[in-house]
Amino acid sequence: MEKSSKSEIASSSQKKEVNSVKEKPNFFGQESSSIARKNYTFLLIGIGLIVLGYILMIGGGSDDPSKFNPEIFNSQRITIAPVTCLIGFVTIIFAIMYKPKKN
Repeated sequence: MEKSSKSEIASSSQKKEVNSVKEKPNFFGQESSSIARKNYTFLLIGIGLIVLGYILMIGGGSDDPSKFNPEIFNSQRITIAPVTCLIGFVTIIFAIMYKPKKN
C-alpha cells in the first residue's frame, strides 16, 4: 500500500510539472523561446559594436611599402577600436546571459 501511494504522489507531481511547462504563444504564434526579444536586441547591438571596432581599425597603411606611415599607431587604431570591440563582446555575453523578468 505504501508503494502505491508513493506512485500516486509521483504521478500527480509529474502531471503538475507537465502542466506548468506549457507556454503561451508569443506575438508570432509560436511558443516563446529561451531567448527573449530584448536579448536579440542586445545581441545585434553587440555585433554592431564589433563591426564598428573593426571598421575603426582599417587604414593607416602606406601606398608605398618602402615608406613608413605613422598613422598606423594613432589613438583610433590602438585604443578606441579595440575598446569598442571589447565592449561589443561584453554586450554579446550579456545578451546571452540576461534573463528578463517575467510579468
